[in-house]
Amino acid sequence: MSPAGPAWPRLRVLQALWALLVVLLAPWRLWAIKNTQECTWQVVLNNFETVGKKDASDRFVDQEPLYTVDKVFSLLVDAPIDPDEVRGLVSGKRERSWTCTPLGSGHLPTLSLQTYLGFPYYLKINYSCKGESSEALVRKGHLTGLKPVVLVTFQSPVNFHRWKIEQLQIQMEAAPFRSKAERCNAEEVCLMSWYTPMPIKNGSVVMRVDVSSNGLGPFIPNKRFRVNINGFLERQRDNTLQFTVGNELFNLIPRYFVNVPSRPLWYTVDQAPVFILGGIPEEKAILLTDTNFKDFFLVELSIDSCWVGSFYCPPTSFTATIYDAIATESTLFIRQNQLIYYFTGTYTTLHESNRGSERWVRVLANECIKKLCPVHFHSNGSEYVMALTTGKHEGYVHFGTITDGRVSFELLPRQRSVCNGILVVNCSITWAVFIAGDYNLLLLVEIEDPSTRKYFQVVSYDLVSDYLVVLYTIPEFIPDARGLEFLMVLGTESYTNFPMVPKGMSYNPYNNLLFIWGNFLLQSYNSENFIYLADFPKELSIKYLVNSFYGDTAIVTETEEIWYLLEGSYQVYKLFPSKGWEVHVSLQVMQQSSLYAPNETMVTLFYEDHRLYQLVYLIDNQQGRLVKRLVPVEQLLMYQQISTDYLLERQGSHLTLSFTNFCPFTVMRLRDLPNPQIYTRQERYRAQPPRVLEPGGFHSDNSLAVYQGLVYYLLWLHSKYDKPYADPVHDPTWRWWKNKKQDQVRGEGGESVGGPSPDPPSPSPCPGTVFAPHPVPQDYYFYLASNWRSAGSVHVDMASYEKIYDLKAENELPERIFLDKGTSYRFSVFLTAGEPEPLCTVQSKVGLAVVLADPECIEAVVKEKGISGHHLMKTSMLLKVVGSSGHCFQNTHQGPRMQGNLMVPVLIGCPPGKRLAFDITYTLEYNRLQNKHYFDCVHVDPEMPCFLFRDIFYPFFLIQDLVTGDSGSFQGSYVLKVVGGGPTLDTIKEYSEEDIYRFNSPLDKTGSLIWTTRNTTTTEDSAFNILSHNSLGIEWLCMENSPCHDTIPHSIFASEFFFKVLVSNRGVDKSTYCDYQLTFQLHIHGLPLSARRAFLILMVSASLIVGLVILYVISCLLSPYVVKVCNVLCWKINNIVAWESYIYSVASDTRAFSNTSGTKSGESSGGISRVVSMVAGENKTDTKETLRKKPIS
Repeated sequence: MSPAGPAWPRLRVLQALWALLVVLLAPWRLWAIKNTQECTWQVVLNNFETVGKKDASDRFVDQEPLYTVDKVFSLLVDAPIDPDEVRGLVSGKRERSWTCTPLGSGHLPTLSLQTYLGFPYYLKINYSCKGESSEALVRKGHLTGLKPVVLVTFQSPVNFHRWKIEQLQIQMEAAPFRSKAERCNAEEVCLMSWYTPMPIKNGSVVMRVDVSSNGLGPFIPNKRFRVNINGFLERQRDNTLQFTVGNELFNLIPRYFVNVPSRPLWYTVDQAPVFILGGIPEEKAILLTDTNFKDFFLVELSIDSCWVGSFYCPPTSFTATIYDAIATESTLFIRQNQLIYYFTGTYTTLHESNRGSERWVRVLANECIKKLCPVHFHSNGSEYVMALTTGKHEGYVHFGTITDGRVSFELLPRQRSVCNGILVVNCSITWAVFIAGDYNLLLLVEIEDPSTRKYFQVVSYDLVSDYLVVLYTIPEFIPDARGLEFLMVLGTESYTNFPMVPKGMSYNPYNNLLFIWGNFLLQSYNSENFIYLADFPKELSIKYLVNSFYGDTAIVTETEEIWYLLEGSYQVYKLFPSKGWEVHVSLQVMQQSSLYAPNETMVTLFYEDHRLYQLVYLIDNQQGRLVKRLVPVEQLLMYQQISTDYLLERQGSHLTLSFTNFCPFTVMRLRDLPNPQIYTRQERYRAQPPRVLEPGGFHSDNSLAVYQGLVYYLLWLHSKYDKPYADPVHDPTWRWWKNKKQDQVRGEGGESVGGPSPDPPSPSPCPGTVFAPHPVPQDYYFYLASNWRSAGSVHVDMASYEKIYDLKAENELPERIFLDKGTSYRFSVFLTAGEPEPLCTVQSKVGLAVVLADPECIEAVVKEKGISGHHLMKTSMLLKVVGSSGHCFQNTHQGPRMQGNLMVPVLIGCPPGKRLAFDITYTLEYNRLQNKHYFDCVHVDPEMPCFLFRDIFYPFFLIQDLVTGDSGSFQGSYVLKVVGGGPTLDTIKEYSEEDIYRFNSPLDKTGSLIWTTRNTTTTEDSAFNILSHNSLGIEWLCMENSPCHDTIPHSIFASEFFFKVLVSNRGVDKSTYCDYQLTFQLHIHGLPLSARRAFLILMVSASLIVGLVILYVISCLLSPYVVKVCNVLCWKINNIVAWESYIYSVASDTRAFSNTSGTKSGESSGGISRVVSMVAGENKTDTKETLRKKPIS
């Protein structure tokens, strides 16, 4: 085992230092000598409870939003964010139902309009310089106006079926905060730091944090930090953190690392928040990190550590060592012996629920797994891993798919083994590579032929067609290059006696470059024609390759040597051990660097941000430790070039030193670069802390909480900016500042605060809105802040929270670019090839070449269209100056940088950040112009205006670019379908595919059409009409068998119907690669009734009217008789009532005398009888007289 660092050769070091000193004093300088201090940023994570505490640091575990922020906002009663004013918005208006998805929450609570949320963590920022106290430096920086600027970049998710693909950034200015340490003698501050909220976004678990200066104070170079969510930690009841995958070990025993071979670090590129590394001998332990090994944990895994052999598994020795370890976005895979385990972390931001594993899950338990092969890139919304088998399923591959934390394996090939497919008896798969763009497997197959020796073939397997084909047969022996740097392997060249022993393959999807490695190095751009790189010695054997996927490849041999290859060239450089490495280590020892020691062992090698890093175990003063350090590739190549390419010549009585400069140019400059956002698709927001009314400018816990709530709401507005109806202003923050614009206009107009106010705006859909029902001029809040009267001593300027659309180019190519159909990326390259310096001699001329990985893409040949950000084709552009590889360097403040080779990944397809929206503003205007009128519904809904059924409907759509802020009319063709509907919003139902055809197809013969158009253009199968922005409009039909036919009105007003409309340009628009799809609801009123129902209503109405008329006539004719009869009846009734009253009164008088003597009683009784008789007689007499007087008619 070779150590990672050299022994300390004194003589060679002195010679190298002498040569280096001469170079430093020469006019041809390789770097600039600066007098600035070496300062660096420091960032740690703090939760709410640890803000202001010295040396406090937390892990990124919590993913739920905090509701405690709302208590702070309730204090701001006279501010633009006054919750009471928000509540006033709802009064008097119909409140729409909004479901708020908290950023970073797995749950979907429905929040009230006045709830403010915050993120669970802050970023604590300091800086330090060599030789000075960090505390004094921070105070000095604050007093000189220094404010850190933090740029948080969210990595887009893997599963684009669940989450929107976007490149999102937020730029925040840090707020100064006094530490909560013990009291000190200083009047203002003893300890302080800067703080910003650490935002979380649904679908993202990997965040990059870039810290820079605002330009004031000392010069501090920009620095990048990895702040990832660790879903394999859980918080206990006592608030401590514990690993779910096992138990943490706190002792790094030397035997774990000393003289232990290094191993590759495998993970899904740009997606894995946690890296794991096995290979610790005889221990079921791994190294785990969530900061790319800035810090790490040694964890003993809680697996059963058993292996049950069987008759079909080859016998192997049992060991507890974890050999293969792969990290994906949410799942970890390990191999121990011949078994595979996986563990899914708890990531509610990804899965919207707790799908974390409770324990390690063993998969393929009945299989003998000899190796795990990683898949470095995700595709189609999933990640992949491959397991190579031995034993009964030799010649098969278990292809694993990870989607939303769910793991499944499929045995490939499906029909027969690889051995049977290539017509051999015995074979074994040594390595597998998955090419996602072609949905193809490349297999390195070892074949044992009884008649000949072993040989290897590259076999291609198509996962769609289940087809196997042999692409290339690797030569049995290493070719004889005869002094050439490379050799095209055609089969006609001569060979050495060294057998070729392939061990693995590596594939770069951006430039289609395939490496086959072992004791040789072959490369190919089409997997069929290979080039042999002769610079790599055939006596060595490669253990693994490390690819940056940006044009750099590092090679680690079995003897722990490190080699370097710049893709696009054929020269392989030895980095360690080398003369350049000896010079570099000697200089580091002179500077007393803590990253180097006499006894070193390399643990792994990996790329981060295009730079090569080592994880090294150091033993210094009998103390062992793991460190992450940079491998300075450019400096090593420079030192190596200087130490070999110089010449001492005698001129007179003294010696002169001269060098040969193999770089064909002096300076390479890029000019005329376009603004980056349209190509990088980076969406950026800007936020500044609220202004605090404190003499020293220091923030408090409350003001930081307000900062949290404002940043949360700003990102919430972004996440909810997907309304199908386009706003009048294309900006996610428009609803935040639209009333503020009105306020400013009112203030400038001179109206008083209590004067007439315009109609209040529509209520904001969720927490944090800043609108007031009665607008107050923005100057009023500024007046309060200027006079130190703002509520809560906090002033919020809403102009400080905005989206940035005008980022400028920085004279360097972007990290990657996205190109749609017909778009181009143009820039200029200036190469300065000046006269050589006095001690340098230029040996070559300047030649510039551009290499395209997929030249056919210039013709825009793409097989499928895709949704925005989906199914992008990976390719690249390589800008290369001939002869510059390994010879040309540019001096920067961060050290030398290689120049002359620029590789830019290009993603061809529909760029992320574009969407189709219903242009309701122009649609209303154009429909009013064409139909000469516009009638809205009786109950007006500003969010969804109505359209009249009998009017021709002319829809218009917008293509909104969320990145650049551009918004233009959609000029392409599209298909419109009604895919759902109902008489009310609550009764809208989805239609089946059969119903959609009947309701929308002009070929329908069932009388079910909902609409038609006079356009004659249809799809290829004539199934649907094709519309465009200049179409003749849509005529509503609602035929007899359609769902909107004969809609019964629910009131006295005309019937109305809500259509769910789908608009798509798939298969009909050739102007773009984008597959736009928009689903929106359309409100139609004034629907006619069916003829049958209308006739029935007419008959019923006519019958009622005729009946009423007849009844009126009859009543007029019979009214005199009716009156007379009524009078008679009334008279008779009156008589009967009078008679009853008289009888009752007489009976009452009789009872009054009933208490007298018996004689009197008898008399009285007789008297009463007589009286009754007399009255009856009188009545009879009167009746007779009446009848006698009545004339005979």
